[in-house]
Amino acid sequence: MAATAASSLQIAAARPCISSSHRVKAGAIVLGVSSKCLPWTKLASSHSKRAFIAGVADDIGYGWAIAKSLAAAGAEILVGTWVPALSIFETSLQRGKFDESRILPDGSLMEITKIYPLDAVFDNPDDVPEDIKTNRRYAAYTNWTVQEVAESVKQDFGSIDILVHSLANGPEVLAFEAGRKHKIRVNTVSAGPLKSRAAKAIGFIDTMVEYSKANAPLQKELSADEVGNTVAFLASPLASAITGAVIYVDNGLNAMGVGVDSPIFNDLNIPSDKH
Repeated sequence: MAATAASSLQIAAARPCISSSHRVKAGAIVLGVSSKCLPWTKLASSHSKRAFIAGVADDIGYGWAIAKSLAAAGAEILVGTWVPALSIFETSLQRGKFDESRILPDGSLMEITKIYPLDAVFDNPDDVPEDIKTNRRYAAYTNWTVQEVAESVKQDFGSIDILVHSLANGPEVLAFEAGRKHKIRVNTVSAGPLKSRAAKAIGFIDTMVEYSKANAPLQKELSADEVGNTVAFLASPLASAITGAVIYVDNGLNAMGVGVDSPIFNDLNIPSDKH
């Protein structure tokens, strides 16, 4: 997964002006954040900042972990939830199903200030086909395209400081434009496989996780919290000079050119964790 500021939704951030792009890559999150520095005593804090995290629909995915890490750093949390999953997510949250997962390091519970319906596939209402508009899972909601959510957030809160989105545009282009125009940093977190609810729709996600554990330099299963902590770091003043970067959070799998069972390793004594 990676962090990306998607076209119009980035506009909902504090300093709106990211050009629109329809080219997206799955498995990435783009992060947009103001690059203003804070005193050194507050370097690790996102206190008084407002964060919008798109793609939160349960408590086991990267989106939830990112929200928790930012909340633990002091940020106010807004989330965007895929329209068909919104009712179930809100009901589960209200009934306390996620209360254990909401516990922050200081013992308090993560609070979500507002949940917005969002389908990031559609930039604006003109992009929405008629069969989607009339679909019963969408008919009960309004203002859920990227542009409309951006406008809703701006109307409700004026601006946001941190944007995390689960579809990645090229961070280099976004970083240049946002940095030059508004001093906003844009970075991407490219995460390893995780058995999230969305990933379980992929029939071979278990194989992906096992392959990663067997072949990555750090032989362990990736935790969503590890991705959340990375995003919290990138959103903090500790990363004030980092922009346009792709940060791999995958136990080092990206560094492997081939699997460890490749014939080229036959004569090498490669250390192996037995899990």
